Amino acid sequence: MLGADCSIDEVRELFGRDRFATEACACRVIEASRGHAVCEFDIAERHLNAMGAVMGGAIFTLADFALAIGCNLGEQPTVSVSNTIEFFSAAKGTKLIATCTSDKSGSSLGFYTVDVTDDLGTPVAKMTATCFRRPK
Repeated sequence: MLGADCSIDEVRELFGRDRFATEACACRVIEASRGHAVCEFDIAERHLNAMGAVMGGAIFTLADFALAIGCNLGEQPTVSVSNTIEFFSAAKGTKLIATCTSDKSGSSLGFYTVDVTDDLGTPVAKMTATCFRRPK
């Protein structure tokens, strides 16, 4: 994976290979550092469910994308093994923003929280994740 001192362009290049997130959902990387990432997408028709709200799967995809970046930079290759998401409110704005934060980063396990809000600051969802790091 990428080192903790990599550039945002290197992060965008590597994680641009996450085609479902970047192509199907149009997720973008805004910030990235060890244990932290901010990603977003502009809410479009493709993100909406039959009731006109952003589909839970689209929200989860954005949160998972931010998690992938936040838990891998400067770390051994890391994958999530358990995720829980709670949906708080429908988005009111035009954009969703996911912010990943490391709660504890160990040598084999990492624990992360991803908060999803809209561009108006409305809390939309919170995902918690346990991640496994491949041994060196």
